[in-house]
Amino acid sequence: MNERTIICLSCPKGCRVKVKANGDDIKDISGHECPQGIEYAKNEYLNPTRILPTTVRVKNGQIALVPVKTASPIPKEKIGEAMQKLSEIEVEAPVELGQVIVNNILDTGVDVVATRSIKEKN
Repeated sequence: MNERTIICLSCPKGCRVKVKANGDDIKDISGHECPQGIEYAKNEYLNPTRILPTTVRVKNGQIALVPVKTASPIPKEKIGEAMQKLSEIEVEAPVELGQVIVNNILDTGVDVVATRSIKEKN
């Protein structure tokens, strides 16, 4: 049986939740102080996901980089590959807040969107 400690981020308490499992079969979850800890630990153990915040190069913009993020979490194991793909992208100014920069990154069903507007160079 495997045991893993996960720090829960569902609320400000930051509980150290212990998950005991055989492969994908969770046997016990302990150490949570609120019900959200159980769900968080299950998801983090079975299918960890993250929001990816980063930047993308901007051509002819007032600044050289636009901050972007995934519109929703993507699988944690795809973060490195997503970063590599985004490092190869350059968008043309102007860029609008909320503009889709990459549609369906890595076939996750999740778009990468701009989190700031960037005007063209004058």
